[in-house]
Amino acid sequence: MKTLLLAATSITLFTAFTSISRAESVRDIINSIEKTKVEKLGAYLQANPKADDRLDGLSFLIGAHMNLDEPKKALPLLKEKYELLIAGGKVSELDLNALLPGTVQPMVLSLSATGDREGAKTFVSKVKKDLAEHEMASQIAQFLDQITAEINTPGKGDVLEIAFTDLNGEKVDLASMKGKVVLVDFWATWCGPCVAELPNVLDAYKKHHDKGFEIIGISLDQDEAALKSFIKENDMPWTQYFDGKGWKNDIAQKYSITSIPATFLIGKNGKVVASNLRGPQLEAEVALQLKSK
Repeated sequence: MKTLLLAATSITLFTAFTSISRAESVRDIINSIEKTKVEKLGAYLQANPKADDRLDGLSFLIGAHMNLDEPKKALPLLKEKYELLIAGGKVSELDLNALLPGTVQPMVLSLSATGDREGAKTFVSKVKKDLAEHEMASQIAQFLDQITAEINTPGKGDVLEIAFTDLNGEKVDLASMKGKVVLVDFWATWCGPCVAELPNVLDAYKKHHDKGFEIIGISLDQDEAALKSFIKENDMPWTQYFDGKGWKNDIAQKYSITSIPATFLIGKNGKVVASNLRGPQLEAEVALQLKSK
């Protein structure tokens, strides 16, 4: 069977390279090769459902779909690969490299990419249960928790649900700020990079606040008095959320914030348009978003 797979791969490469002369860019060449892989490997696996090298074929085919940015097509293949890897053997003898970074992580990211974050979380729970008896269960759980944190972190197009009472006792609700451009800024007074970036944030606010630019600060400080003093000294007029929990800040936990500064720029439609903009990039993007309809 391995001979058959190698033959299929050779045909794939030959067919792909015959179209290189017609390519318009490097990406065209890569896509041509990947599409040919999908066609040839898909046909091979369909014709040989019990092939000894099916796992190898699935891995190559999954990689091709991922390179073509086709996570939805990769999902059933990833599911089958996972089931094949854990079927029949002892938990202690599982190939964790093939299973975790090689299968579970792309499965979770593919589910997230197709908008099924709940499905991703459900799958992670299943993996934890399947591997609960492994001698490295605690390390596996840490790896899985890190993946879960990645999919919880807001991305472009996401809607953040943030509502609170700020340091001045005012009610704040991001949902009510549609039509404005809003920077959600996770920061702290003890964070050197946050303080270093503050002049750029202040500059963007002063230039564009009157045009509809707002900032929501989410402070990971624990000392309220020190925070208020810092805000006053640095003339930071925007609203601030503070609960005194540091890294366990409720909103930071909700969005899996594990490093700061972490910023999310919200467009007029209430969706994330960019994240972690620094220096002149922040002011330029704010200006661009304020001009949009």
